[in-house]
Amino acid sequence: MRFLLVEDNRQLAKALCERFALDGHVVDRAHDLTSAQTSIRTVAYDLILLDIMLPDGDGRDFLKTHRNRQGKTPIIVLTARSEISDRISVLDLGADDYIIKPFDFAELEARCRAVLRRQGGSGNNEKKFADIIFDSNKGTLCFGEHVEDLRNRELRLLEVFFSSPNQIFAKTYLMDRLFSFAEDVSENAIEVYVGRVRKKLAGSGAKIETVRGIGYRMVQN
Repeated sequence: MRFLLVEDNRQLAKALCERFALDGHVVDRAHDLTSAQTSIRTVAYDLILLDIMLPDGDGRDFLKTHRNRQGKTPIIVLTARSEISDRISVLDLGADDYIIKPFDFAELEARCRAVLRRQGGSGNNEKKFADIIFDSNKGTLCFGEHVEDLRNRELRLLEVFFSSPNQIFAKTYLMDRLFSFAEDVSENAIEVYVGRVRKKLAGSGAKIETVRGIGYRMVQN
């Protein structure tokens, strides 16, 4: 999935980006509110991690504006303020959750998973299509007695296809889901990962179909 991290502390931002990258997530970092606004106009993010105290303003203003514009992207607020009134205020403004600094990375990751599950209307990480069970938390594909372990970007690619089976996804869209602004890659990289995923699906009841000149979709065999 693709996250936007709005955080001006370079050391913390670097650590968070590296941690989420290990889980296969694509993370774009904005160091202030102006950069964050530019980013959300360019990319549809799965989750926003938002600091409150930023060089050019208060993160709560960003949160309020985003919700007033009917922005549906889930937002977790990163705050050093532990007072109950502060926590209530960010939730009332539309935050999906908050975490108090300093925090444990494992707790933040768990909160991200919980928010994303709620956003998807599911209480677990499993999705089913044809005869396949895809578990994004375990990083596995299961069909029959066969189990395939997935690498990070294979997993993120399948998250897209399992979110909307039979829907066509353009290469440019898939690149947005798999790679950050900082990564210099071509559309050929998508072909490589689609090829890997096709091998993982071999023998199952589903396949990735090429729609010539448009992109790819997952369909039943």
